Formats: sequence, C-alpha cells, structure tokens
Amino acid sequence: MTSLLWLKAFHVIFMVAWFAGIFYLPRLFVNHAETDNRDISEHFKGMERRLLYFVTPFAIFTVLLGLAMIFLYGHEWFVQSKWLHIKITLVIFLIAYHLYCFKLVKDFREDKNTRSGRFYRLFNEIPVLILFAVIILAYVKPF
Repeated sequence: MTSLLWLKAFHVIFMVAWFAGIFYLPRLFVNHAETDNRDISEHFKGMERRLLYFVTPFAIFTVLLGLAMIFLYGHEWFVQSKWLHIKITLVIFLIAYHLYCFKLVKDFREDKNTRSGRFYRLFNEIPVLILFAVIILAYVKPF
C-alpha cells in the first residue's frame, strides 16, 4: 500500500507540473501572435521551445505513473472503474493537445503562424476543462 501512495503522490506532482506548463504555453502563443516586434518574436520562440521541452518529461512521468497504478490495482479493478476509462480518454485528448503544441511551436519558429491571439486564448481553455473533468473523475468517481 505504501508504494501505491508514493506512486499517487508523484503522479499528482508530475501532473501539476505538466499542467502548469500546458497552461502557460498558450499564453506565450497569445503574446507571440499579437506582437509585431521581431526581437520580441524571437524571444518568444526560445521561451516556447524551452517550456515545451521542459514540461514534456512531466507529461511522460504522469502517464507512466498512472499506468503503474493501474497495474498495481489490477485488471479486475481496471475493468470495473468506468470513471477511469473516461479519464484515460481525456488524458489521450490532453496528450494530443500537447503534441499539437509541438506543431504550433514549429509554426511560430518558422514564422508560419496564421492564428490570432483570440484563437490562442480559446485554445488555452481546453486543458482547463480537461483538468476539471479529470479531477472530478479521479476524486468523486461518479461512474
């Protein structure tokens, strides 16, 4: 039981770190999309790349620790935990979001961004909604 509690603790720690980065990155995109200054644009390019590469290991550790917990709880528990199936689906969407951020960073790096600051403000709400749902599913377990 103690090892499971450690896995849970580090799963949450890495998840919080991942979300901190995934919340901040689109804010950089907003500012980057709205600047006309070449020097500031170049500065944002470096910040975006460094942040994305910094938080990616947190995403990986979050997923790996989640899988380790599923393994420890066992197959029967996994099959019966409908809330977890929904949570996993949301995490898959979040991973797709994270991977899409690599494309956006590349578009900005190559000066190929065509989206507005407004788009990135709305884009920034996606992980917020996923976080609310995941936390409710994990702690309330409504299904």
